[in-house]
Amino acid sequence: MDWRLLIVLLPVLVAAGWAGYNVFTLAFSQLQSFMQKKS
Repeated sequence: MDWRLLIVLLPVLVAAGWAGYNVFTLAFSQLQSFMQKKS
């Protein structure tokens, strides 16, 4: 594997992972508040 490819892809993967983490935590907190309102 070419190192240049890894150097280019690494920040993209980190950004995608960070965005996915933020979306997941936001969705999880929304789901929790929805469940609390329901009960």
